[in-house]
Amino acid sequence: MAEGPVITKPLRAFQDHRDNVLAVAVFPDGHRMVTGSKDKTLRLWDLKKGVVLKNMKGNQDSVWAVGISRDGQVIISGGGKGELIAWDGVTGESLIEAITAHSWSIFSLDFSPNSEVLATGSRDKTTKFWCTKTWKQQGNPIACDAVVYCVRYSPDGNLLAIATSRDIQICNPRTGDCIANFCSLADNMSLAWTPNGRQLLSAGSGSDSTIRGWDSLNWKQIDHPWSGHTSLINAITINSAGTLVASASHDNHVRLWRLSDRRTIYVFKHSGAVCSVTFSADGKHILSGGYDKKVLEWKVPEDALSGDVPIELPLDVAIEPNPSSYLGYEEKRAALHRAKRYDEAIETFQNMLLKLEHSPDIQTRELRQQYVDRSEVEVAIRKIIDVQLENAPLRLLDTYSGYLCDQNAQISAFKASTEYKELVSSTTKRADLQGERIKHVVASYFQYVTLSHRWGKELRLQDIQEKNVYKMNRADGVVKLQSFCKASHDARYRWAWSDTCCIDKSDGAEVSKSVNSMFTWYHHSALTIVYLSDVSKPGELEQSEWNERGWTFQELVAPKVVRFYQKDWTIYRNDLTPNHKHSDAIMEELREATGIDSRALVAFRPGTSDARERLQWASKRVTTVQEDVAYSLFGIFSIQLPVLYGEKKQNALGRLLQEIVARSGDITALDWVGQPSEFNSCVPAEITSYSYTALRCARPSLSEKQFQAAVSRLRNVVSEDLALKLYDTLDKSHAPRFSQCRLRLPCITFPVSEFRQRDDQGQTTYEVKAHGLYDLSIATEDKLPQFSPAEPIRQTFLLVYPWSRHLLELPDFTKPHDFGDNAQSREGLWDDAQSEDSFQSAPEEYHTDSEPYLRALQLIVRLGQPFGAFLLAQQRGGEYKRIASGHNIVAQVKDMASVKDMMDNIRTLEIL
Repeated sequence: MAEGPVITKPLRAFQDHRDNVLAVAVFPDGHRMVTGSKDKTLRLWDLKKGVVLKNMKGNQDSVWAVGISRDGQVIISGGGKGELIAWDGVTGESLIEAITAHSWSIFSLDFSPNSEVLATGSRDKTTKFWCTKTWKQQGNPIACDAVVYCVRYSPDGNLLAIATSRDIQICNPRTGDCIANFCSLADNMSLAWTPNGRQLLSAGSGSDSTIRGWDSLNWKQIDHPWSGHTSLINAITINSAGTLVASASHDNHVRLWRLSDRRTIYVFKHSGAVCSVTFSADGKHILSGGYDKKVLEWKVPEDALSGDVPIELPLDVAIEPNPSSYLGYEEKRAALHRAKRYDEAIETFQNMLLKLEHSPDIQTRELRQQYVDRSEVEVAIRKIIDVQLENAPLRLLDTYSGYLCDQNAQISAFKASTEYKELVSSTTKRADLQGERIKHVVASYFQYVTLSHRWGKELRLQDIQEKNVYKMNRADGVVKLQSFCKASHDARYRWAWSDTCCIDKSDGAEVSKSVNSMFTWYHHSALTIVYLSDVSKPGELEQSEWNERGWTFQELVAPKVVRFYQKDWTIYRNDLTPNHKHSDAIMEELREATGIDSRALVAFRPGTSDARERLQWASKRVTTVQEDVAYSLFGIFSIQLPVLYGEKKQNALGRLLQEIVARSGDITALDWVGQPSEFNSCVPAEITSYSYTALRCARPSLSEKQFQAAVSRLRNVVSEDLALKLYDTLDKSHAPRFSQCRLRLPCITFPVSEFRQRDDQGQTTYEVKAHGLYDLSIATEDKLPQFSPAEPIRQTFLLVYPWSRHLLELPDFTKPHDFGDNAQSREGLWDDAQSEDSFQSAPEEYHTDSEPYLRALQLIVRLGQPFGAFLLAQQRGGEYKRIASGHNIVAQVKDMASVKDMMDNIRTLEIL
């Protein structure tokens, strides 16, 4: 065979390993490379800069094999002692401890096309499969009865080719069954599939240093072996176009072959044996490593690329269906499917079904029941599409074409896509309809990216309808949208959503649906891109206005995956990790800027639990449209309400808070300081009223010893009958309920007996006395009448203890807190020395109480702790209004033993 020109000078050399380079792989995006060496390490390289990004240590022996998942998120390495390690594809950090996968060297590994399974081949003569989510072995090993040098999935994932020292085996990777096996003349060192799956190439050892091609329809050898190498061929690879083959040999050469005529067109010379070879992602370069301890980069000459058109074998000639049997049709369908001629494959399959239906043989006709025709498959796919789109925005931008598409247009694009045709072509049996593959393909195709940003001059839906956003004049708003679409496209997502132009804001029904669905849309996005228009360098995120906006609260916590971009659309902090929620530095900046708990930033769960804390997180955020203060929180609390722009802020916020209390029964949403709302006096006029720390976090908790001592002491003064009656009365009290802007609040009331005004540094403060409570002070802007038992008035004022069923639970002893400014320490029941002495002297008696009696005493002790009181003023109709205060009203019961007085004052009040 004619020799091609010999090239001895590479473009570059990647040199850092201390021993032979045994494996090399390039990432799908073409930006990075990973190498494995006899020095027991891997190196992660930046291909553009030629520098090492990470020295990856962990293997116990030579790294014989490396692989990269199809999405580039995972690196896998196989070592000389049978160890398997998964690494983060971005950072190079190990994801798992080394697994002893085989009893001897792992010579080869390969990810399935969907990267859900990893196949490994070993010197221990077995091939194994591993789930890449759990890294547990999947199914039974394949006993190959000879050393396994190479394993390779077919492009469609339906076959696994295994090269051994004895033969080549073709297996079903799902069942492990051997479909075919055939022999060449020597050890089979390496394998490579053509992109269409039509051919399998194998490379031999020193006694037969040739490459052979095998027809995947009948596993017969294609033409003559490819000769040229003079020693064993360690590796072969095929470019993505399916036109060129590169081989690495112990003869110090890398040969570049043309697949169409199997001729050597160029030879690249190393100074030592070559162990590994691969093409760059674009196919324009070859990277090879070997005994010279480095990876050399070679440019593929232009004349070799000029014929970059894959050569197809004549399928119609190779397989002509036998008119008397359906099997020929099945073989042809499989061949056409592997050749990616999906329309023809589907048509052939339909013909096969007709052959089965009209067969004179009963058993053959019965086989038809195993299969599904195209219409059944399409109905099943459409059902899954509909489910997928339930949680997706109504319109998305097509980052490929630049046009805005509604859901019907998205479905049409999918049906015209290669992915759809491949799915229909490969879904042939009834069991396939119940599998996960349809869901996986549909979910992958319809993945979308959401944008979170600070609004400026933005494009509306009407501005981009039926226009290509990439071709619009680069005015204000256009550049941002174009950059967002490009960033989404570069991240390999077809669909993108921006709240500025993907919602028809002239349609009230659509606006309402969008507002109520927005949290769900962000949560189900594959990625949320946060654009920070006022951030240009690391450390500025904390000061960004983005942290202060109302809508960006849910846009931060709802998504599972977030990436931050700076003003010039470069990645913030140059952090190339796929999810910035995993960046400690970025999350710490956000925690400092927003006050949101670190766990909530990463794994937020919407709902009405911890309502008070969530309201505090929202309290410092602002919105341009006043009603959005409430609407932007609907998703945070998993609440859906009508969107009524024009209703004003107080009404919108009141409706939200009313729903929170109604759903949860949690009265902490009523714990605020500021001005009351026109909606109801028990809710605030402004969200900022929640900015202070909630009272329940500011008041003290008893230690466990104090608590038990207090319970023990009450047992001696409160009868079981009276304690149980109090417990039963409160237990049967209804939860607080809102209706028509009126709050029905169950509470323990304490009538106010005296108001005395005093001037406290320009602020109006009242000294207050109430029956059953310690005296306290209240600061308020309201003008209150002064009265006393000697100078009574007709109007009734109450200090009330809002009842919450949470008080029936055991207290949390694990969080010691300090008193707030208005809480005064009381002697007697809470005295530390008395409490501990009492606890020490009566443990046995304490444990002899009945369980209901004990629970009742514990409740009374909890009621005796300082609480956040409401000051209520009775109105002419008998209802009450809350008097707002400039600080927490912290009250405390004087004598917890006076249970009867408390029972007489348990009421449900109606508050306006």
